[in-house]
Amino acid sequence: MERRPAFRTIDARPTENSIIKPGELVDVIEMTPLTLADRRIYNQLIAHAWDRIDQPVEHVIPKRDLRGSHNVNDRVGESIERLMAAIVKVRVVRDKKVEIERVQLLGGNVEQEHPNGMVRYEFPAKLRRVIKESTIFARLQKEVMFALSSKYALALYEMIQKRGNLTSRCSEEFELGELRELLGIPKGKLPLWGNLYQRALEPAMKEVSVLSDFGVSINALKSGRKVTGVRLGWTRKDAEGVGKVWKELQHSKVGRKARMLDQVEALDLSLARKSTLLLQGDTYEEARRRFPGYDVYFVERE
Repeated sequence: MERRPAFRTIDARPTENSIIKPGELVDVIEMTPLTLADRRIYNQLIAHAWDRIDQPVEHVIPKRDLRGSHNVNDRVGESIERLMAAIVKVRVVRDKKVEIERVQLLGGNVEQEHPNGMVRYEFPAKLRRVIKESTIFARLQKEVMFALSSKYALALYEMIQKRGNLTSRCSEEFELGELRELLGIPKGKLPLWGNLYQRALEPAMKEVSVLSDFGVSINALKSGRKVTGVRLGWTRKDAEGVGKVWKELQHSKVGRKARMLDQVEALDLSLARKSTLLLQGDTYEEARRRFPGYDVYFVERE
C-alpha cells in the first residue's frame, strides 16, 4: 500500500485569528531566559514571515504591530536583542535518530528609529532547515496568546496546543528538570516542589485551562517521597466549555483570578454558538473522525 507523505508544517495555513508555530520551536530549552513579551514578539515575527519563512529572505514588519498595547518602542528593541542573543536547544529526529541542535532564534535585523518605522529581520539558515523539515506544529489562537499573563502560562499553552490534536494519547510524562526547562523556569529558581507547583505550575495550569479550549492537569510523579516528574494531561472541551472560554476572553482581566477560582456567574449557553474563535466540540470530533492526523482547525475552516 502506498504510504501517504507526511504533512509538512510549512503547508499549514494560519487564519485571521490563529498562527502556526513549528513543534520544534515549542519544546525548546532556553539557554538565555526570555520574557513573556519576548515570546509574544517572536510568535508575531514567525506569523508575519510564514509564507516565506523557509526561504533565505529578509522580512519586514511595522514596529507598531509588535508593540501590542504598550506604546513603547524600547521594549520592542530590547526583545529583539534578547531574541538575537538567545541560543536554544531543539530536539529533532533525522534518520530515526534524535539529535539536539543548538540554534539562534533570530538572525540579523535592522530597526528604523522612527516610532512608526519598520523592522527588517531574517531567520538563521539552521533554523530555516528545522522549520522546513517540521511535521508537527501548534496552532495558537492570537487572542489567547495575548490574554495569558505569564511566560510559564504561554509556554504551557503552546505545549498543549502542539499535543492536543493527537488521537493516540491525552497525557505525557516529563522528568521534573525537563519540564522546568521547557517552561523556561531559570535554574535555581523555585527549587522545592511545593513552591514550584504553587507559584509557577498551578497558576499556569489554571490560566491555560480557563483561556484555552483544553482542560489541563499537572500531577506529581514520585520516587519514594521525592517528586521526580509530572504527568501533563489535557482534555478537549465540549461546546459549553468553549462558550465559557469565549465569554472569559471578552471580559476585562480585572477579576479574572477570582473567576479562575470558579467564582463566576452562570453561563448563557447561547454564547457558545456565537464563538468563531474556537471549534465547537461536535465540529472538532467530526473533523478528527473524517480527517485523522490533519490539523482540525484548518479542516473546519475549509
